[in-house]
Amino acid sequence: MNREFFIKLKKIRDSRWFSNLTTAIIIFYASVLGFETIDSVAQPLGNTLRALDYAITIYFVIELAIKMLAEEKFINFFKSGWNIFDFVIVTVTLIPLENSSFAAIARLLRVFRVLRLFTARAELKAILDMLIKAIPSIVDIVILMFIIFYIYAIAGSFLFVDLPSGLWDNFLIAMLTLFRILTFEDWTDVMYEAMEVHPWSWIYFVSFIIIAAFVFFNLFVAVIIGEMQKMQDEKMKEEIHEDSKKLDMLLKEVQEIKKRLNEKKN
Repeated sequence: MNREFFIKLKKIRDSRWFSNLTTAIIIFYASVLGFETIDSVAQPLGNTLRALDYAITIYFVIELAIKMLAEEKFINFFKSGWNIFDFVIVTVTLIPLENSSFAAIARLLRVFRVLRLFTARAELKAILDMLIKAIPSIVDIVILMFIIFYIYAIAGSFLFVDLPSGLWDNFLIAMLTLFRILTFEDWTDVMYEAMEVHPWSWIYFVSFIIIAAFVFFNLFVAVIIGEMQKMQDEKMKEEIHEDSKKLDMLLKEVQEIKKRLNEKKN
């Protein structure tokens, strides 16, 4: 491949306008998919919407080709998980299934093209990477939360099993009731029903709300903020490292200039 052509492709791939164009086209494509579900729009504009779909598909193929050709080694493209994600979505949606028995699957696969918005924006990729890194901590919080749910569900099924609403008939129903309370969906109605039989039962409900809703919610927020801080620290370290490399290069150039000047004097 011509070196100048390769450099141009790399500049296009890394340019902000290319990223913004891809983002705009994906958003536009999402709008086209939405209009296709409205019969009053899809029927009179059916051919136009199909033409737009083909045009956007061609753009996605060209965009993917640019990203692949802009790599110094072709295999490097597949070293990135995001690139593989792009490649799979674009390739799978090119399979001609529209006029087959798998037409419904083909339409569903087209919806997944909208997910490419994550890979088109570096900021969205950074946020997703941060959330993926936070998964181990989030899993630990969910396990702890399940333990709290389990304890309260067992206690609730014993204490409030005789209530006429049947919201505490067994352990599984009690878990669903606690989830309803956690979402604040008419939780006071559940509490007041229990208080008619057990006036002290407000302690059960208020303590659960404080522990499950407020404490655990703040734990989730703390984990995400912590990961964001780590991401910013890593970014800052990379910037400092790049600046130090540039400074080292400048110092070497200055030293070479001094050396040449000294040689000329001598």
